[in-house]
Amino acid sequence: MMKKPEILAPAGSMEKLKFALRFGADAVYLGGSDFSLRAQGKNFGPEELTEAVNYVHAQGKKVYVTVNIYPHEDDLTGLADYLRFLESVGADAALVSDLGIFTLARQVAPKLSLHVSTQANTLNSAAVNAWAAMGAERVVLGREVSLQELKKIRAATNVELEMFVHGAMCVSYSGRCLLSNFLTGRDANRGSCTQPCRWKYALVEEKRPGQYFPVEEDERGTYIFNSKDLALLSYVGQLSELGIDSLKIEGRMKSVHYAATVANTYRRAVDDYFAWRDKTGAAENAPAENVMDWQPDSALFDELEKISHRRYSVGFLEGRPDMNGQVYNTSVYEQSTEFIGVVLSCDEAGNAVIEQRNNFRVGENIEFFPPEGESFTFVPSDMKDEENNDIQVAPHARQIVKMKLPKQVSGYTILRRLLVKNKEDHK
Repeated sequence: MMKKPEILAPAGSMEKLKFALRFGADAVYLGGSDFSLRAQGKNFGPEELTEAVNYVHAQGKKVYVTVNIYPHEDDLTGLADYLRFLESVGADAALVSDLGIFTLARQVAPKLSLHVSTQANTLNSAAVNAWAAMGAERVVLGREVSLQELKKIRAATNVELEMFVHGAMCVSYSGRCLLSNFLTGRDANRGSCTQPCRWKYALVEEKRPGQYFPVEEDERGTYIFNSKDLALLSYVGQLSELGIDSLKIEGRMKSVHYAATVANTYRRAVDDYFAWRDKTGAAENAPAENVMDWQPDSALFDELEKISHRRYSVGFLEGRPDMNGQVYNTSVYEQSTEFIGVVLSCDEAGNAVIEQRNNFRVGENIEFFPPEGESFTFVPSDMKDEENNDIQVAPHARQIVKMKLPKQVSGYTILRRLLVKNKEDHK
């Protein structure tokens, strides 16, 4: 039977890891406290990483650990021991971009599977096959690969292929950026990117300090690095037919709400596509000829509008992005809902215990987004605090709130406040 692609979600913390898995991810990727390209994130110390691996494996799923910095000489200190540690705790793979780290891993941790990170900028079948010949189990392709190139690469290679399908697009070449180095002294290629491509810029003339001139010809300022976010939801069917092994979601620094929503959206899209494929009578091991007839349900596109994001594009998939690959009228992130709470438990009568994540109150129209099943909205008429006192509002961070719901929901169900939607089409 044709294999479904893996849904691979980011896990910047243990909480995000659990939500990603609960909402449909097949695997997660995370960083240790060292040797990872998200040094500003919480990441996982040795004990936490061991706990994470054990937890993921108990769910029958996989965990990949990023070791994807481009090291300077001093960064090699402790690296061999760390690779041995990853092998010993049973990490399903290490994500590596540097050839030296790759070679060292083969020597000191021969049982540790290696995936080649997107930071290695692999854009062609020759490079994929070269990595495979050295022992790579999987190659994560660069974001710059087009759909036509992807078809040729898949036809000319046998190793597993992974590609990003959702998340922020870096202004530089697959992340090899020096802006952060020059402007803040923090090396993006060693895990300390401050994302200066997301800052607002203006021109200052040497003899007119304090007078800022917009680089662009409008009154809103400059957005020269304001790339749209990647969203390849429409291409799930085509990527599945091509035999892409893993669909990767960017965002280890993003929220629990983001990880859960995007993982769930792509999970549902993949499952829906394969159900449609079976219904149309496509052969199990042959490409579906009518793949272009399938499109994800419009509700899935709505889900992607509910999380914080820049306007979406398909990146390089249909060729080099033109002027429409940038946002020119705002640098503000958009979303149609706000994350306000999590259901910790709920009995058969609908008595729910909720942990607050943002201020909410009695009388608000709240959307309940469960890991399985359909979302629904509900307006609570009463709420209680942890001591069963009646309350009208939950203003305190992580406050415990009790609420009677119209039906039982599972733990991990997310509460969202509905916001006014922007009328523009951002897909």
